[in-house]
Amino acid sequence: MIILKEIFDKIDTWSVEKLDNKQLKTFLTIAKLRSFTLAAQNLNYAQSTVTTQIKLLEKELDVRLFERLGHCITLTPDGRRLLPFAKQILKLSNDAKNIVNNQDIPSGTLSIGVIESLCIKRLFKILKEYRLRYPSVDIALKFGNSADFLRSLKENTIDIAFFIENKISEEDFITEAAFPETMVLLAAPQHPLSKKENVFPEDLTGQSLILTETGCSYRALLESVFTEYSIKPSSIIETGNVQLIKQLTMSGLGITLLPLVAAEEECATKRLVKLNWKGPEFELLTQVLYHKNKWISASLKAFIELMHEIKL
Repeated sequence: MIILKEIFDKIDTWSVEKLDNKQLKTFLTIAKLRSFTLAAQNLNYAQSTVTTQIKLLEKELDVRLFERLGHCITLTPDGRRLLPFAKQILKLSNDAKNIVNNQDIPSGTLSIGVIESLCIKRLFKILKEYRLRYPSVDIALKFGNSADFLRSLKENTIDIAFFIENKISEEDFITEAAFPETMVLLAAPQHPLSKKENVFPEDLTGQSLILTETGCSYRALLESVFTEYSIKPSSIIETGNVQLIKQLTMSGLGITLLPLVAAEEECATKRLVKLNWKGPEFELLTQVLYHKNKWISASLKAFIELMHEIKL
């Protein structure tokens, strides 16, 4: 388990004993919402309390954490430096309380990193049953890509991660589950490529594409095909929202590559068509990982057991 000393050693000259949890929580809330006013509303504090807490934290650390330019609030370099450690400290504090109070009873907060396409169906089934069995556990879903999750697992800001990627073999992680994920090229029924018996890589030349954001494993997979076959699409619409990707594709604005699990309903109702792809295989794995030094809380243990019971 990542211990407090390891975290505090990284904070260099900042004084460990002066880091107050309430002030850190306020700091994180402002950093997230980019507003002192919204942070006060979110935390149910008076705005003067929020301002005072940040001033005290800045004074104690002898740094400035936020730039205030009119109504625009941004983190300073020192603020960005504090951000991951503040997240770790608050999470470890919560873990410590759970250990002392209820070692065998799932409680506290379970933080899960997940790509949106897996949350749509696979994770939804687990979360629904988990909520019924353990209603006292708060669940925090963190959306992102595999690079985000690997970093967050190392920083101990999430407990477990679900994502689609090439095989992760880093020794820092324990793989709780890994299996092939079916990837499909999709288009609207009226799209010209939907009429073709077979779709080859060269057929993608000059096509409009609807893609996930840079850093997503399946976008990288498709881009590798473009490079290998010297393909140049006519245009790209980029978004991290899977539902929007499907909607744009159904509207005929382009083709996309998604896990089949994320579009089964649309394919079954013929709103989207699976193209008969004859290019290189899109080989990716759905993987569930946590850090090898992670303390397995009762809430995390129950989640892992339920995941195997329901099966992804």
